[in-house]
Amino acid sequence: MKITETVYAYGHENIRSTHRTTFEITKESPLTKRGDCVIAVGATKGAKDLSSEFKEAMKIEDVHITVTIETGEIREVVKARGSPQLLFTHPTDMVVRKSNYICGRTIAIKANKVARDISRKLIEKIQNPCQKIKITLTVESY
Repeated sequence: MKITETVYAYGHENIRSTHRTTFEITKESPLTKRGDCVIAVGATKGAKDLSSEFKEAMKIEDVHITVTIETGEIREVVKARGSPQLLFTHPTDMVVRKSNYICGRTIAIKANKVARDISRKLIEKIQNPCQKIKITLTVESY
């Protein structure tokens, strides 16, 4: 089984991507420098907007998810896991976490990369508010 969700978003001049345990994609557009986990704003989806098929697949114990973040020729791939406890209730935010912590914003846990691990080349590009970002969420169970 393989289910894919595609989210489009934009960069922002205040993206710092220095957070040590998470990264976040948000539908909101304002961003202060304190939002050091945010990697994309103005997203087309929040956690609540993901398809029911995707959400159900992500609730399978330890299911694998690949998050691909792309801007033109630059691509970052993050691997993470699902959990039966995922809620998918937040209307604007999607958070991928290194830890097992789960709230309504969490879409994946046990990630191998978080904000500070993302390529600085990619971060430089997404500090441009006009930069379109494609985020592909692919869940696979074996």
